[in-house]
Parts: sequence; structure tokens; C-alpha cells
Amino acid sequence: MDVIKLGLGGFGTVGSGLAKILDANAGRIEKRLGKRIKITKVLVRDPSKKRAFDLGPDVAFTTDPKELIEGVDIVVELMGGLDTARQLILDAFAHGKHVVTANKHLLAEHGLELFEAAAENNVGLMFEASCAGGIPIVQTLKESLAGDEIVKMLGIMNGTANYILSEMTTKGMDFASALADAQDLGYAEADPTFDIEGLDTAHKLCVLIRMAYGMDYPLADIPIQGITGVTPMDIEYAREFGYRVKLLAHVQEVDGALEAGVHPALVPYTYLLARVGGNYNAVRLEGNAVGSIMLHGQGAGDLPTGSAVLADIMNLARKVEDGCVRPDNTGFGNRPMAKARVLPPEEAESKYYFRFTVSDRTGVMATITKSMADHGVSIAQAVQKGEAGAEGVPLVIISHETPAKAAEAMIAEVDAMDFSVEPCVKFRIL
Repeated sequence: MDVIKLGLGGFGTVGSGLAKILDANAGRIEKRLGKRIKITKVLVRDPSKKRAFDLGPDVAFTTDPKELIEGVDIVVELMGGLDTARQLILDAFAHGKHVVTANKHLLAEHGLELFEAAAENNVGLMFEASCAGGIPIVQTLKESLAGDEIVKMLGIMNGTANYILSEMTTKGMDFASALADAQDLGYAEADPTFDIEGLDTAHKLCVLIRMAYGMDYPLADIPIQGITGVTPMDIEYAREFGYRVKLLAHVQEVDGALEAGVHPALVPYTYLLARVGGNYNAVRLEGNAVGSIMLHGQGAGDLPTGSAVLADIMNLARKVEDGCVRPDNTGFGNRPMAKARVLPPEEAESKYYFRFTVSDRTGVMATITKSMADHGVSIAQAVQKGEAGAEGVPLVIISHETPAKAAEAMIAEVDAMDFSVEPCVKFRIL
């Protein structure tokens, strides 16, 4: 039986998960492919380190990226980072090797360069595991919905942030306590910046926009807001209005331009997205033909992410025979991929949640509502709670659809007034 030889760059959580699946499901894989898949080389920093899974004595460990490429059919990049991973992939392409990667940061920053290099060398670059772990979102956009116009895409794409917000919602925890809990359980890194500040989600969104629209929306142009400013107070007010707070990635077409971003948002509790809890991910797509669909599942972890890596390997393994028919790396035939026309963030329209913290005195509500009217911000609902005379009474207002620039101008005006105790808190509403 033919053997597809893998050179594995990195052998951490995902690499170990891939090895476990290859071992446990070997019979099923061979039945589907008519071939065996075998890890033959592994690139690591320290070959003497004890591993979570024993690959056996016939697997060679190396610290040399160039040695990893020799004698293998597919290079699997799971080391993360930018510079070393980028060079490994480019070298693999130059040697005619297919590549599977889970590196969303690399794809967000250097994806166009890598797509072009893969096409020039007639090899595959597959990356299902880079976005939402075990959820098959990349192939869904590339193949299953290839004929649809994607009207809108939004989703929960970071399990750490979703776990924190879920704990704050269900247990009333504050942000710091929920983050510490996530770190204790291994859901959050010691440095959780990429997760809680929305950067990891933005990397995934950048990759998926290319798959959905065949255009490049530069990472630097994506507005990003993390969850560090979400408080139990805001979560409770959201609940009273019928919403739950989630960190969302979104993109939609607006008059020929793309409007995208990453931000905490109030999601109606009747939506399935609002009910995605713990460290799970979910992506909701709207196509002009298929309508609305949602994919839900584990967004990280050794076996779910390893499963996505294996799917890409098997896809490529079917092509490693009698030469390679060029794989469909991006799902679009246009080269090079054009830059999207980006809707300026200040022109985006949304419903908003505003929480003003103000002195409890006569005329404050009237002054704020006048400012809102002056800037064209229409009120849908409002609630004020707090004891008379208390310093810093919260005033919460839900708006109708409003341009971002109007909302920001109104906030700047109100924050500058002498009754404002704290800066206004603003979140979008789905």
C-alpha cells in the first residue's frame, strides 16, 4: 500500500492530537484513501524532550527545517509564529511539497504571498485548522457554498473569550475572576492578550473573508475591540433588554464595499449564537441562495483541531499520485487576489447599547436625549437605576440603527459635560 509521508513542523498540542487520530483511525483512513498516512519526520526545538504521544523509533526528530522537507510528501506546519513558519512553508513550496498549516496569524499577515507562492509551484496550501478548530468552515466556504453570494458572516471564533463571557453571564463573575478560571483550566494562556483583546479572532476573520469574498481585507484595516471593558453590570443590563454579550467577528457587503470588525456585541437571546457557551465556537453564514446556516463545535483542542488538520492532509493525499492537479487553495481563480473596497468604520451603521454614568440631578436625561437628537441618534429603549443622590448613576439607552460617526460624536459631547462621572460604554447590537 502506498504511504503518504508527513514532515511535521512542531509537536505540541495539535501535533500530538493529529498523531493520536492517525493511530486510532488508521483503518478508516486507509479504507477511504487506499493509502497509509505516516509521520516520518518531526521538527522540534529539543529532540530529547518527553512527548505527550510516542511516535515510535522509526520517526526522525530534527532541529533543522531544511532536513524536515527532504523525503516527505506533505509538510504540516504546526509550530506557530511568523518568521520561521513562513520560511519553512516557502522552502517547502520551492521543493514541490504540499503544505497544511493551522497558523491563522501567519495567514492573516502573509497569506497573499503564500497563496501566490503555492500557485507558482503548483502545490497545495490547506488551512482548515486555522479557523475555529474542528469546525469545517474553510471547506464550507470554498466548496459547499462556492456558488452562493455570501451576504453576511458572523461568529464566535475564540473559545477563551467565549468561556470568560459565559462565566460572567451564568455565574455573575467579574472579568478578572473569569480570566483566572480560564487560565486554571488551560483555556487561556499565561499571556491571554491575543484572545481577550480580539486579535486572534481578527486573524481568523481576515482569513475567512478571503474564502467568502475572494478579496483581501487587510488585517490592519479591521477594527478590533476586545472584552476587557465588559462588566457584570453591562451583562446584567443586556440580559434585562433580552440580549447576551458575545465577542463577535462579522463581515457584510454594504453597497459594494465590505464592512467588517471584531467587537463585543449584544446578541438577541433567541439567536442560536447567543446560546453558544463555554469554550465553543460558532459561525453563522447567510448566502443569497442557501439562506442562513450555522456551524458549531469545538474551536480548539488537540483532537478537534487535529481532525481539521487530518482532513486537509487527506484532501492533498488524494492528489499526490501521478503528478499533482493544482489544488484549489483559495476557492477563487483570480490571481493575484484583489484588495477589497473597505467601508470606513465610521460609516458603519448599527444599533447600539450606551451606558452613561452620570450624577443624579435634574435635567441630565433631557440633556443627553437632546444631544442624541442633535446627532441623529434615535432612542429605542432607556432605563435608569440608582438611589437618589448616589454618585455615578447608570443610564442605559438602546438606539435604533445609527452611523458610528454619529454615535461617537454624541458620546464625545456627553462625556465632556460636567455631570458625566465616567466615560460612556458603547457596544454594538446584532
